[in-house]
Amino acid sequence: MRFSAVADTDIGINKTTNQDSLLIKHAIYENIEVLMAVVCDGMGGLSKGELASATVIRTFSDWFAKVLPFELQCLDFQILSSKLTLLLKDINARINDYGQKNGVNLGTTVSEILFIGDKYLIHHIGDSRIYHINSAVKQLTIDQTLVEREVVKGRLTPEQAKNDKRRNLLLQCVGASKTIEPQVVFGTIEPGSYVLCSDGFRHTITENEMLHTFGENENNRTLKIGVRTLIDAAKNRGEKDNISVIVVKIDSKAEER
Repeated sequence: MRFSAVADTDIGINKTTNQDSLLIKHAIYENIEVLMAVVCDGMGGLSKGELASATVIRTFSDWFAKVLPFELQCLDFQILSSKLTLLLKDINARINDYGQKNGVNLGTTVSEILFIGDKYLIHHIGDSRIYHINSAVKQLTIDQTLVEREVVKGRLTPEQAKNDKRRNLLLQCVGASKTIEPQVVFGTIEPGSYVLCSDGFRHTITENEMLHTFGENENNRTLKIGVRTLIDAAKNRGEKDNISVIVVKIDSKAEER
């Protein structure tokens, strides 16, 4: 097996409910190894954020088991990407409709990565993140937030954005936006670790800490200890949000066996 993964989530020091939801699905279909990882952060300021994030996870889990095997029979990454985008738009419409009928606001971020063979495909909405970490830390997703837009336009520096009071204002999220347009990323898998996390994790954890923890571990046991150590560090530094992490480790030696 070329892919392995560990995950952990924590309610944090201030919340009464963990609105984050995680998914890892790993399988081999006709000698093709596939792994899907998803992090969803239900909106803490909205009602029933945990329902929104769990709905996304359940839908992706069903898709992985029931639909992906047929897609792999004639694999086309562009078509696969379009279908996953439509799936997210359908989830958005369903959650939006539920909220209107029940008089509640609910929403969630979605950061999803699908590994197939030597390629990966990302769909991303909101401000959870996906990184690739090996000898350096590379952020693969773009935060869909007001402050990130201000950084791009040159009105804020990255340092100012980290401490801006508006840093949690999303430009779109699944369930609370009438329409959504996911960021889509195609890539070739590289050695190292792919890290998915909610914003509660990366608010207080530095890239150097992630590099040291996820760039050097070689087995799942030490990786899981590293994940828990960083989650505890975030809590000790006063992080008030839910904290969630998935780490997918790429075993480059598997190709040589």
